Amino acid sequence: MYSVLERSRAVELVSAGATLSAASRTMGIARSTIRSWVSSTPRVDPGCVVCRGAVPWPGSGYSALLGFYLGDGCVSSHGAHTTLRIACDTVLTGIVTDVSALVGSLQPGGVFTVSAPGTTVVQSNWKHWPCLFPQHGPGRKHERLIALEPWQTEMVIAFPGAFLRGLFHSDGARVNNWATRTVGGVKRRYDYPRWQFSNRSEDIIGLCCWALDLADVAWRRSGPWTVSVSRKEAVARLDALIGPKC
Repeated sequence: MYSVLERSRAVELVSAGATLSAASRTMGIARSTIRSWVSSTPRVDPGCVVCRGAVPWPGSGYSALLGFYLGDGCVSSHGAHTTLRIACDTVLTGIVTDVSALVGSLQPGGVFTVSAPGTTVVQSNWKHWPCLFPQHGPGRKHERLIALEPWQTEMVIAFPGAFLRGLFHSDGARVNNWATRTVGGVKRRYDYPRWQFSNRSEDIIGLCCWALDLADVAWRRSGPWTVSVSRKEAVARLDALIGPKC
């Protein structure tokens, strides 16, 4: 049985223009298998892949958006509208673009932004957002249980880097720290970068640590609500996985 990641890579190759034969040679998977994956790849609009039992689906977009949702997102209903909202720092235009593209890839029916002081909120109205994010509920996330469904767990296992991108680009920061060391009787200052993720939900903190383990990134708890990635090789690994926060 092939993994979700292998299926995703094969479908993405064909979507990018590769022939079935080329994708088969690259992946070492039979053409007929890849053809069946391509023909059965679900589309979210119209309909809901969760309601149709078609999840998990190929591609890392959902895993990334799940991270953004857990960091700075919410699902709410008002009248006939059910709305997904992801709050982004207005200055970080790359993240606003990233989140907008992720939302649009899952619900092509419409994505728009609402501006507030210092914040750009990416929004989309769709009655099935609660299906895609069953963690929604009344009150703040840190005041209720946050646990992944089995299909969500499978998506994060397949794409931990994308999930970490959503988490660290919402509730994380890359900062410069410094320390002093005496060498040959001379005190010298050393500057080094590190990533930090902060969240009041112990459940979300736990998911972050789990995903870091999946991605082979060393971490430590540096505070009651903070996870730090400080080792040089770990910072470089996380940089490569999630890219700059900008």
